[in-house]
Amino acid sequence: MFDDVAPKYDVVNDVLSMGQTRRWRRIVVEAVGAVPGQRVLDLAAGTGTSSEPYADAGVDVVACDFSLGMLKVGKRRRPDIDFVAGDATALPFADNSFDATTISFGLRNVNEPRKALAEMLRVTKPGGKLVIAEFSSPVVPLWRTMYTEYLMRALPPIARKVSSNPDAYVYLAESIRAWPDQDALSGWITDSGWQDVAYRNLSGGIVAVHRAVKPADASGAAASGAQQA
Repeated sequence: MFDDVAPKYDVVNDVLSMGQTRRWRRIVVEAVGAVPGQRVLDLAAGTGTSSEPYADAGVDVVACDFSLGMLKVGKRRRPDIDFVAGDATALPFADNSFDATTISFGLRNVNEPRKALAEMLRVTKPGGKLVIAEFSSPVVPLWRTMYTEYLMRALPPIARKVSSNPDAYVYLAESIRAWPDQDALSGWITDSGWQDVAYRNLSGGIVAVHRAVKPADASGAAASGAQQA
């Protein structure tokens, strides 16, 4: 499915998000806060759009995705970025390989997201960061209702006009509606062994950016609960 939409994936995302995608991704990069000399794993990187800011800043970034079609498009566009095919639930990297691990708008497409969170913990260095951007639940009830109506009624017709595979975006709309809210995802992250779990709502809660840290001793107990930041 993702191979089919790869050529126009980034353009379609900009249209469907009304231009907000770039702002959301910029905030993720700021939350990761990587500097030259550090190594970042960008999961569900697709064509590498989310990886480019790290590469442009001199950070060693690995763009990982399970879609070979996406990776092919990305590698053709940015041959300087290291694109790696991989399953988020069985990452092809050694323990403690990255200073930070991030995934934007991809965790809900993983068959076993909790297992993916554990894998991210495994490959991140002790004291390293986790940053997740994912669609979430708008905090104002009226806005939540309007957003749900947009997803299920407006998004598919728009996708049919701008995408070569509109059915893929119908699936994406359904996956967003079924995804757990901010606090539930924070609980999953905590249960996976991450600590200092917190999140920031963007666009009224349409998107939430979750942050966490791997325990410095790599075996420390996860902190309980999460806080909104």
